[in-house]
Amino acid sequence: MDKLDAKQFREMLKSGCANLNNHASEINTLNVFPVPDGDTGTNMSMTFTNGYNEAEKCVSDNLSEVAKSFSRGLLMGARGNSGVITSQIFRGFYQSIDGKETIGVQDIADAFVNGSAVAYKAIMKPVEGTILTVIRESSENTKQALEENPVDINGYFTLLCENAKISLDHTPEILPVLKEVGVVDSGGAGLLKIFEGFKAYIDGKPFELNVQNESQSNEEFNPALLLENEEFGYCTEFIVRLDESYIKTFDEQILKRKLTDMGGESLVVVKDDDLVKVHVHTLKPGDALNIGQRYGEFVKLKIENMQEQHSSIINSSSTQPKQSVEKPKQKYGIIVVSSGEGVDQLFKDLGADVIISGGQTMNPSTEDFVREINNLNNCEYIFIFPNNSNIILASKQAQAICEGRNIYVVETKSVLAGLSAVGMFNREVSPDQNYNDLNDVIANVDDYSITYAVKDTVFEGVKVKKGDYMAIGKKDIIATGKNRKKVLFKLLDNIFKDSEKDLLTIVVGEDVDDKEVKELNDYLSKNTDMETEVIIGKQPIYSYLIGLE
Repeated sequence: MDKLDAKQFREMLKSGCANLNNHASEINTLNVFPVPDGDTGTNMSMTFTNGYNEAEKCVSDNLSEVAKSFSRGLLMGARGNSGVITSQIFRGFYQSIDGKETIGVQDIADAFVNGSAVAYKAIMKPVEGTILTVIRESSENTKQALEENPVDINGYFTLLCENAKISLDHTPEILPVLKEVGVVDSGGAGLLKIFEGFKAYIDGKPFELNVQNESQSNEEFNPALLLENEEFGYCTEFIVRLDESYIKTFDEQILKRKLTDMGGESLVVVKDDDLVKVHVHTLKPGDALNIGQRYGEFVKLKIENMQEQHSSIINSSSTQPKQSVEKPKQKYGIIVVSSGEGVDQLFKDLGADVIISGGQTMNPSTEDFVREINNLNNCEYIFIFPNNSNIILASKQAQAICEGRNIYVVETKSVLAGLSAVGMFNREVSPDQNYNDLNDVIANVDDYSITYAVKDTVFEGVKVKKGDYMAIGKKDIIATGKNRKKVLFKLLDNIFKDSEKDLLTIVVGEDVDDKEVKELNDYLSKNTDMETEVIIGKQPIYSYLIGLE
């Protein structure tokens, strides 16, 4: 094969997507820690699927247009660090081939090298021995081999997969923690599955999605399912490609105001280059479409009756559009990521305006953050608390997309750090002072957790058996055992012995019963003079989340 056109590119993406989805669970198990929160495969597959869905919707015969749609889909659907890096790789790929209707082998080679450069640039502190290393070494080595011995597209992808495999196998030598546990980098493994899917299509044997993975791979963002809806009317969604005269002058706030004035509710407006995506609930969808069409041509539109059984109510009130209640202006809006109804309620009690459900195993996407940022259009400044190290990149990507808003991402890497920071948020001071003060707060929080092992392993000389409970702190395994209560008390003894901090907060998970909670409280009262607080968080996966301040 000498040239790749738009149709072939879509089919190549489909094969890569299927192969990645089929191996998502396998990739999840390549976790450095043997805890049940491995989610790299899930994050990458959901990110890539969102990109493929957008590429499939693009009806253009121009390959660069399909690549652009794919890149945008990845950008908005990116979940977790691996998903964000994947989106940046293919953002760079698209930028390199922009304007080309078809591409040849040299175009592809240059595009992947550029994808590597863009991905590295997007990460403030790139870590070698990860997906970044795999894309850099495989793209550069394959391009060099191509210069020394020209091949066609089939030959290129054969070399790319071989070089990616070599680089992936070498990751444990770069990151000692991978070598000790006996695994390769999970993000790099996901990238190799994508490349192998591409190669399979080029070789005429594309991968198909396994039936059991179909429900996951067909997941598509649907704002109507995610936004509260108590009104009658029509869920109206459309994407407009802006006329050239509007590309630089388009103002999201003006469009929002027009849609609100005509009775629109549950409003989301997202601009990406020359495309504007709109979601609105309205009694008069035609009016919303007329407003949108003034800015350009429709790329996609969908109108759904939200309460068909009440059509008579809709018809009787259609002459009087439902007026939306304007939210009062406020200085600050707070968005937090949380999991567990008890933890959710605590964040609300502390003043969070929006709770995005997520955490380990289900990282929110960039679009989840963008949607909630747009819903807080009455707030002058927005503070985001990701509360997980694997969610920070997606929240920062949303911050970059919403460049016209005043957004601060406080890099909380745990629920306990998030609770401490939100609890200390001061709505009376400036945003910069808040940001600096909150970073001081989270720097003073020590985190520990207790969960169970999903596989046998050895880490820093500590043997862990599948099913054992583990006490983890600062990426170290402090204690293990079959008895969760004994593991908890051993961890607490270490804390009482070594820590000079005076506030201990313990958030109890959904798998801990009242009897164990009582035993915990009795143990605390007998063994420490620290100020302690036990919170029923009902979070999944982690039996206990423990914070010291």
